Amino acid sequence: MRNADLNCPPAHVTQIEAPRGLIPLNLHELWQYRELIYFMLWRDVKGRYRQMAFGPLWMVFNPLLNTVLFVVMFGMVAKLPTDNIPAPLFMYSAMLVWTFFSGGLFAAANSLVSYRDLISKVYFPRLIVPVVGIGSAFVDFLISFVLLFGMMMWYGFWPHLQVVWVIPYLVLAACTGLAVGLWFATWIVHFRDIGSILSYIVRFWMYACPVVYASSMVPKKWLFLYQWNPMTTVIEGFRWSMLGSGQNPVARMLISFAIILLIMIAGAYYFRRTERSIVDIA
Repeated sequence: MRNADLNCPPAHVTQIEAPRGLIPLNLHELWQYRELIYFMLWRDVKGRYRQMAFGPLWMVFNPLLNTVLFVVMFGMVAKLPTDNIPAPLFMYSAMLVWTFFSGGLFAAANSLVSYRDLISKVYFPRLIVPVVGIGSAFVDFLISFVLLFGMMMWYGFWPHLQVVWVIPYLVLAACTGLAVGLWFATWIVHFRDIGSILSYIVRFWMYACPVVYASSMVPKKWLFLYQWNPMTTVIEGFRWSMLGSGQNPVARMLISFAIILLIMIAGAYYFRRTERSIVDIA
């Protein structure tokens, strides 16, 4: 054997084992794999609209068509109050942020099933997968958000400095979707019918939020539970930021943030704890 071979340092070996006990979240790995997040996000956005005639226009069509349906049913037929805001603008602003939340929630909840082939072949932090789901929903939101500005100008609503409050309310919506999605992601891997149950939960959740009606319609005996719904806070705060409707529910937003962060951290630990069985079951 040559001397040069004897002087060579040993090769670096990384051994991957199933997690045991209390597993650290290793959030720094999300930054280390940031390029993978970008490519997975880009792949997800392109893949969803690849063989559709209208392609990415469905990002706008989904909340817009739902708004038209709700305006006819709840605005023209039921004549529900809309806080002196035109019904299309009132409902589209809520549908926009709700579509962002529900889209991110479903994407995060079904992420492990959607990426099961990749998960079984390549190692990467599994937390990346639900995070990509939230990011994909945010891309859809940004495109539809442009239409909201067009509707505001059409009806004579001009954004003011309070529009910067949109950011924390969107962050709260994203954290809520991720927190719920992390818990359901591992459950759906084990029991696929949990996904159907989740769809009914989200549908009921939407009608428990001021999407098609004003908060003033809620009876006083239910007002406490209604106001501490984090998505009620998001929708009311988003409408106030964009349209000046109602008041800024900043106190409820801060408390909702604290609660949702605890749920999200617990969900992330549970997600990491169940990684050992994800590959075998998914």
